[in-house]
Amino acid sequence: MTMATAPTAGIPVGPGLSMFDPIFLGIDEFGQPVYVTLAYRNLLAGGEPGGGKSGLLNAIAAHAALSADSRLVLLDGKLVELGQWEDCADAFIGPDITAALDVLRRLQQVMNNRYAWLRAHGRRKVTAADGLSVITVLVDEIAFYSATIGAKQEQEEFVALLRDLVARGRAAGIPVVAATQRPSFDIIPTSLRDLFGYRAAFRCTTPNSSNIVLGHGWAEQGYSATDIAPTNQGAAYLIAEGGVPRRIKVAYLSDIQIAGIADYAAWIRRPSGITIPTGSPSDWGIAA
Repeated sequence: MTMATAPTAGIPVGPGLSMFDPIFLGIDEFGQPVYVTLAYRNLLAGGEPGGGKSGLLNAIAAHAALSADSRLVLLDGKLVELGQWEDCADAFIGPDITAALDVLRRLQQVMNNRYAWLRAHGRRKVTAADGLSVITVLVDEIAFYSATIGAKQEQEEFVALLRDLVARGRAAGIPVVAATQRPSFDIIPTSLRDLFGYRAAFRCTTPNSSNIVLGHGWAEQGYSATDIAPTNQGAAYLIAEGGVPRRIKVAYLSDIQIAGIADYAAWIRRPSGITIPTGSPSDWGIAA
């Protein structure tokens, strides 16, 4: 009897999923499904510990891991919130500010390369037809890298690099999804927050914290994340670019479900030749 061998190329990562497709996040207060398209957007999630931010990150990571046109870059200071997706990621950064800065610099170089390519072709943004992967960057937690670990100069560089990616990465196919349990002006200044087209405020202890995530004045208009009960994990106010906050309940994936999805995604990705890049920043190139 001969044993079948796994094919080595041309394997789609997921059953028709793409990062250019809407991503299912959960349901709204009327039971209707909530989708967001992240290929040309960034998303900021903030709220107190245990509010459900990790559930949102994992829902997005699951879609990205199962998308044939996606690559994952994960920054997780606690190692465990996004750790189950490590085998699906091109880069997984833990509590290491030097490694975090290195991967952000490399992403910045990829972004610059892609914009040079777009300019040469008279284009303004990457599309699905270009065959370039969407590099989805997930950060949990912003404050760990920007205010806790490393020297002040390293923290400031992290914020500057992250701001550049959020500001310029969208059209180059490099969306950023970032979460923090410290929604304050020193962690999320207005100039950074307003660059996120999508913002989700999970339970906050003060109306000011809710406004820092959603935008100034929403709490006074009745959209305050302080109204979310402490026991209602996964509930949040989600604001889309130019819209009004809507109350949603984020889909929950258990650890067992995440492990199953991540194992499946990693098994299929490996034969298709998606490997962790090494060497100089230019190694990722525009086709990363």
